[in-house]
Amino acid sequence: MANNKSAKKRIEIAKRNRLQNLYYKTSVRSLTKLFFKTLKQTPESKEKLQTILNSIYSYLDKGTKKRFFIKIQQLERKQDLLMSFQQIAKL
Repeated sequence: MANNKSAKKRIEIAKRNRLQNLYYKTSVRSLTKLFFKTLKQTPESKEKLQTILNSIYSYLDKGTKKRFFIKIQQLERKQDLLMSFQQIAKL
């Protein structure tokens, strides 16, 4: 017979982890949208873009460290953001 306390605890832990995953993923998604929106509106403001890019990198690194993101997924997102930033930097 299963121990009901441990089953309830596992359900609560899974719920907590799901909320943490959601927090990191939505934060990265919203910051990425902000980055591309700023990129379209004012491409000449490189300082603002750099601060947004640094915060996205920070979230991606922390999320990968805590295993919210897969490492290859993190690297691909970083590469896409960096390529778009470098295209603007060349102009």
